[in-house]
Amino acid sequence: MTQMVVFNLANECYALEISAVQEIIQWSPVTRIPLAEHIIEGLINLRGNVIPIVDLRKRFGVQFTEAGRDSRVIVVEISQLKVGLVVDGVSEVLRIPEQQIESAALLSNTETEFIKGVIKTDKRLIILLDAAKLFSISEQDALATSLSDAVISTDSE
Repeated sequence: MTQMVVFNLANECYALEISAVQEIIQWSPVTRIPLAEHIIEGLINLRGNVIPIVDLRKRFGVQFTEAGRDSRVIVVEISQLKVGLVVDGVSEVLRIPEQQIESAALLSNTETEFIKGVIKTDKRLIILLDAAKLFSISEQDALATSLSDAVISTDSE
């Protein structure tokens, strides 16, 4: 059995393995970064740690809408960098037997290598994401740069 955090994004269901999720917090406004990579919404201060925030709608190229009352930020760690992922809402934590997870081999290409598989339940299909592959190396560099620039600017004040 594998535990998954299931969340909604643009009327679709996605999941991350619970081991990839550090915490889930309510959406709150971010500090915008001028000239940041298009996927970066901004930064938040989470108990003394500054973390970049990415809206998964922008990352996945789906219709963008402003974060709302049900929006959540899923905090994950990718290559030793904490990143907050804005989603429309978190719906549940599921325990899934391995045999309910179909390989994503048919969906694989360089643009969608972050899709780890598809979870089959009685009522729906859930796209299982691989947190470690959500961002390309250049996107990870942009996230790290946005974070280091922000930390440097606050240190110099």
